[in-house]
Order: sequence, then structure tokens, then C-alpha cells
Amino acid sequence: MKEKRLTRSTSERMLAGVAGGVAQYFDMDPTLVRLIFVLLAAAGGPGVLIYLVMWLIVPEDIA
Repeated sequence: MKEKRLTRSTSERMLAGVAGGVAQYFDMDPTLVRLIFVLLAAAGGPGVLIYLVMWLIVPEDIA
């Protein structure tokens, strides 16, 4: 069985693939994850900061 790892998606990407990778990891719809990031950012929360940090530290899917 393949080990489950959080990676940035290369197939479900709009900007950096962070939301697509999170969606694949948790078996969710990528649009829902993107909406959560936007809502966190719009509510004055850390949505943008979380996205940027994940862009830097989460490796890109190479498979």
C-alpha cells in the first residue's frame, strides 16, 4: 500500500497546487478547499499566510 503524503498537486492546480494537494490528501473537492482558504483570508484570518507557507514547505507531487 502506498504511503499517503501531503504534496502540492500538479493536476488540480490553479496557482501553486496547495489547495488541490490538501483536497487530494483529505479526499475532498478542491473547490471546497479553495473556498475555505478564501473565507479564512476574507474574515481577517490567516488564509493567505497559511497558503504561502504551505507553498514554500509542501513538496510538489512528482508522480
